[in-house]
Amino acid sequence: MNSTRSNRTPPVILSAVVLFTAMLHGQEGQSYMTPPKAIEQLVSAPPTPAMMLSPSKEKALLMERPAMSGIDELSQPELRIAGLRINPATNGRSRRSHYIALTLRPVMGGKEVKVSGLPANPKISNISWSPDGKYLAFTVTSMDEITLWIANTKRGRAKQVMKSHLNAAYGAPFRWLSDSEGIVALTVPEGRGGAPEESRVPGGPVVQENIGGVAPARTYQDLLASPHDEALFGHHLTSQIVHVTVKGKVTKIGKPAIYGRAEPSPSGQMLLVETIHRPYSYLVPVYRFPRLVEVWDLSGKVVHTAT
Repeated sequence: MNSTRSNRTPPVILSAVVLFTAMLHGQEGQSYMTPPKAIEQLVSAPPTPAMMLSPSKEKALLMERPAMSGIDELSQPELRIAGLRINPATNGRSRRSHYIALTLRPVMGGKEVKVSGLPANPKISNISWSPDGKYLAFTVTSMDEITLWIANTKRGRAKQVMKSHLNAAYGAPFRWLSDSEGIVALTVPEGRGGAPEESRVPGGPVVQENIGGVAPARTYQDLLASPHDEALFGHHLTSQIVHVTVKGKVTKIGKPAIYGRAEPSPSGQMLLVETIHRPYSYLVPVYRFPRLVEVWDLSGKVVHTAT
């Protein structure tokens, strides 16, 4: 009697193949699903608005917050360097909270004014009253940029005041001057180009030294770890200081550098400027990097250097 070998697949293996194929087909064309209506209403209920009083305490700004972060925000890229978490697409901080609408309300009663003229589905941050209370300045973040906007608090009409994109990766991206007619802002330098790409061939070793002593040291997250990280740090944190009026006239102040602060004096005639310099540390975050503190006038001339 001759024995023959069967070509049929054993039943157990065949069942596994069918199950795996069904799983693959089940994943095709899938999209995000919504929960039952009762759960959706519970989760998407609007939070209580935040409030900010005007300098004269005569008006209140109501700032509406979104119920949840959208998938478009959660899926944005994130760069972790020098103790910072940056969105390289917008050149701002990643995962930052924002507002979706602004309303002006007189404290003693009267007609509310909703801030208008904004783009659809705005992500509003860095809101600041002008010293005289006549204007609001704030940033609007899109998928690939952060722009500066000003709204007249009487009519509530908002407008983008300059084409340049703000650099909000570190520190305050703008500050009001004391006359309420202008703002000092940090912008992305013109013609900056794309972010530096990492070389496949290392230029040299990463060397760290100590003096042989034993001492306790803090640990930090998201530090620089390579020359490529240093290049990314310089690319994303380099800014151009500008003076922009409420009417949109823009004047450059100084040259592009890595600025930790550009703060106007009470008189509005001077700037306190901090610049960050090498050597960059791989052991501590950016706020402990070497700094030079100077006083400038509004033309960018150095008036005094702190020693």
